[in-house]
Amino acid sequence: MKVCALTGSHNYFEDFTVGDVLKHARGKTVEPLEQVWITNVTMNTAEGHFNEHLMSSSPWGKRLGFGGVTISMCIGLAAEDTAENALMELGLDKIRLKAPVFHGDTLYCYSEVLETKDGPRPDGGIVRFRHYGVNQDDKHVFEGERTVLIKRRTHWGDK
Repeated sequence: MKVCALTGSHNYFEDFTVGDVLKHARGKTVEPLEQVWITNVTMNTAEGHFNEHLMSSSPWGKRLGFGGVTISMCIGLAAEDTAENALMELGLDKIRLKAPVFHGDTLYCYSEVLETKDGPRPDGGIVRFRHYGVNQDDKHVFEGERTVLIKRRTHWGDK
């Protein structure tokens, strides 16, 4: 696996090469307030996310992070490199939550370029990524594919 860095936060379609794996610069610690708030806002009533007493006697011994937050944080961590020049989100597929995330864990994200192809409009091309997230112990916690229509430098970039 070839891990590489892109040239900045404004990556165009032409900057993505099939097989490249991007290690995104930032990590994010999962705050209990974020987890509980989003769990409540989305009306997820699973007590495993907000009842510490109940979860203290579970196999995990503590509250679990809500998978929707894990997915959002990993996609968000990838956004600086993969979405700054997005014209349109085309799909999210093959989502897998590989291991539990707990309040206080720190997530890091990688993106592998799976495919690049011409888009339906001349000012953009389609890129399909496999995003995956790991926690502070390098344990694989998330995986998913995302397809994006991204601006072409030839139409949108500095000339």
